[in-house]
Amino acid sequence: MTALKKQIAGNHYKRFEIQPIEFITKNNIPYIEGNIIKYICRWRDKGGMDDLDKIIHYVELLKELERLRRAIYTSSHLQIP
Repeated sequence: MTALKKQIAGNHYKRFEIQPIEFITKNNIPYIEGNIIKYICRWRDKGGMDDLDKIIHYVELLKELERLRRAIYTSSHLQIP
């Protein structure tokens, strides 16, 4: 059995054609965005409202870090990549 076919502690990803981790890695999605995808995929089958709160928290983190990144580039007179 491959690691992608095996799931520890639950079966909340088994219903998907492609596991979130496979989608995230194949598309080179960064850590925070990847966690948002993971929690949005499983919230109904595992974490419920706690997972929705985690999604909100990760979005807030992403916004905060992006604002900081843009401020650093702006103050350095560099173009934002």
